Amino acid sequence: MKIIITGSLGNIGKPLAKQLVSAGHVVTVISSNADRKEAIEKIGAKAAVGSVSDSTFLADTFAGADALFAMTPPNLGGANVISNTVNAGKAFAEAIEKSKIKRVVMLSSIGAHLPNGNGPIAGLHPIEALYNNLENTAVTILRAGFFYTNLYNDVPMIKGAGIMGANYPADAKMPLVHPEDIAATVAEELQKEATGKNIRYIISDVRTPGEIAKAIGSAIEKTDLPWVEFTDEQSLQGMTQAGLPEEIAGLYTEMGSGLRSGKISEHFLNGNFSVDGKIKLEDFAKEFAAKF
Repeated sequence: MKIIITGSLGNIGKPLAKQLVSAGHVVTVISSNADRKEAIEKIGAKAAVGSVSDSTFLADTFAGADALFAMTPPNLGGANVISNTVNAGKAFAEAIEKSKIKRVVMLSSIGAHLPNGNGPIAGLHPIEALYNNLENTAVTILRAGFFYTNLYNDVPMIKGAGIMGANYPADAKMPLVHPEDIAATVAEELQKEATGKNIRYIISDVRTPGEIAKAIGSAIEKTDLPWVEFTDEQSLQGMTQAGLPEEIAGLYTEMGSGLRSGKISEHFLNGNFSVDGKIKLEDFAKEFAAKF
């Protein structure tokens, strides 16, 4: 098969490309960074350098492909984040229609069932609708949990204040996922026959922030590491003081509020969905400790 991967050689794209190349497929990896070309070719894939917001570039790259892994990156430039993300999704949908790709796996997120109140995830809600309206294309919308790797953002807080925390409580149920589990699931989906439009969740573990702090603390030999719940105001202030643009900090604060209320996780937790990922919290905690 001729398969297109977006997302360059990131935490998902790199292991996914390696798996598909090893399986004998002709793989093209799209990257906005020309400096990645050599690394892409080194793993046996072809490189296509251009912008994922350019529907003409995408359509030309997609031409003749059998399948596509579509990852619309959130536009975190600081302003109009949601609308810019949706516009990138529109470029993808237009290119898919022009190139007539028959099989697409789209990376989405828990909480994408909500049109708002979910922070940066809100950009994925209308993009899911765009993909569901594609004609003659089998689409799997892959809703991923909260990335374990986002926990690396807490390293300065752990080292500086001896805590982990956010604006949601220690007992909130959180669907978590490892990027390598996402890559394995995408590879599985791309290589199997599919029809129609489907939603699948990829979750590695379901745990609470209190359990996260305990597992991380144990791995880094800080067994008393606590999870501290911040107010929305404290969360917003902390992120802006750390240098995040105010719009982005506001979106992440809103996402935290959605996790606190449970509405971001509710569709997965209340549905008959399985936990398919193999990498559990304690496994990731060891990875975290090695990089801490």
